[in-house]
Amino acid sequence: MVSGFDKYFQIARCLRDEDLRSDRQPEHTQIDMEMSYATPDDVFKVVEGMMQYLYKEMLDYELEAPFPRITYNECMNRWGIDKPDMRFDMELIDFSDIVKNCDFKVFADNVKNGGVVKGILLKGGGSYSRKQVDNLTDLAKSHGAGGLAYILSAEAGDKSPILKFIGEEVKDKLMAHAKAEKGDALFIISDAKLKTESILGQLRLHLGKEHNLIDKSIWKFLWVTEFPLFDYNEDSKRFDAMHNIVSHPYEEDLPLIDEGFTSELDGTDMNHPWRKARAIQYDLVINGWEIASGGQRINRKDLQKKVLSILGIDDARAENMFGFLLKALEYGAPPHAGVAAGLDRLLALMTESESIREVIAFPKTANAMSLMDGAPSEIDSEQLDELGLQLNLNEDD
Repeated sequence: MVSGFDKYFQIARCLRDEDLRSDRQPEHTQIDMEMSYATPDDVFKVVEGMMQYLYKEMLDYELEAPFPRITYNECMNRWGIDKPDMRFDMELIDFSDIVKNCDFKVFADNVKNGGVVKGILLKGGGSYSRKQVDNLTDLAKSHGAGGLAYILSAEAGDKSPILKFIGEEVKDKLMAHAKAEKGDALFIISDAKLKTESILGQLRLHLGKEHNLIDKSIWKFLWVTEFPLFDYNEDSKRFDAMHNIVSHPYEEDLPLIDEGFTSELDGTDMNHPWRKARAIQYDLVINGWEIASGGQRINRKDLQKKVLSILGIDDARAENMFGFLLKALEYGAPPHAGVAAGLDRLLALMTESESIREVIAFPKTANAMSLMDGAPSEIDSEQLDELGLQLNLNEDD
């Protein structure tokens, strides 16, 4: 865009250094697009047109545009995930106001300390056995939950291990707020807001598949917008980019960037200015799969350097790692926005495949090995000497 192209697209072969799962491979293919003097609305219109054409030509399916647009915060609040599968209901329910003054300390103290108490309602789940509840509890714990509270409603009466703590009155308020009927089940998590929502989001997806609640005959498209610009890394005690280092902040959030440098708040505090800054970043989600991701790019050197500084990259390191980008921005990069759609994920969805491995020629294993040619193979000492390299192996290697 700096060199003067007003728009471009490419079919790009990409490599990633990430944990592998069904929708990820070490290599993947993207339909990459970028446009100068464009807004997100321009990008949305192009992508929606492309998707309408693809689905009509390949599946004879008529897509309605424009696609719904939902902010990241709303997604997390309603579905507990930033790529919600909207082919079934079961939205998250907030019980914080009901339990904030109850006698159950686990709930009340958590709310007083800034946490939330939320749950999901499973219609017809009141007949859950102890084994089913234990399995769901184990799943919740595998995602970081300390435990799983529940209320099983049956004709003979409601069953719950927390009933003796919350009492009948609070229990009835919880069930009424969830619009629960006899025969339903209510599952509840109490923790920090984002953690609570994320755990329930995974339980929701599990229950949707377990009980065949997903209507597989329809396609649900949506744009997820207004992602946080930064994400605090608890392990390294610093901020990371939520998506990438070149996402432009919303103009009204630019003061938060400068304010954060002088803030005395710890990065774990949700009121830290950098935690409130939003990126002009968007994802296209189809049936619970993130299919495309993009955003408006930073086009000013001073702003880019501030963002790199927040990520712990000083001027010297920034010049060494991203000198080419910073130099390019000195020439006056135009405002520009783009998006990249994952071709493999799109094909997997359209062919109803469970994994992108089924639509990739010579896919890699979960350990990133190529079974066709045995790669990666052992490197002999002559090759190492020729390249001036040496192996530094741990004792366990």
